[in-house]
Amino acid sequence: MKVKSVSGITCYVQDLQKTAKFYEALGFHIKVNEPNHITAYVNWFWIDFLLINKEDKPEFQKEAHSLDKGTGLYLYLSVDNVDVFHKELLAKGLKPSTKPRNWPWGNREFVIRDPDGYKLVIFKGK
Repeated sequence: MKVKSVSGITCYVQDLQKTAKFYEALGFHIKVNEPNHITAYVNWFWIDFLLINKEDKPEFQKEAHSLDKGTGLYLYLSVDNVDVFHKELLAKGLKPSTKPRNWPWGNREFVIRDPDGYKLVIFKGK
């Protein structure tokens, strides 16, 4: 038995509309837009965003209210040109956490945090 692919992730957020606007600025498409839940897609990969204060399943409430959601996790988004993408985000009023930089492993990348602090690495590999 083997894993076929990574398809998506789930993140708890404070404000769905703010989150939707942010991810649309990155190029994601919102395909599900419900009062307590949105789903953003890029190609076949999705991110489900759920409102923190609307989680009613006891087994998930602890995770929804955790203060360290996303600690140590970086979601990598591949682009054709890191510097152009960085400039486009700045023009849209977004504020990346870092400037584009070359790394010894061959990537050029920068980091941007979404409205809830989840870290996204915008990169171009060798």
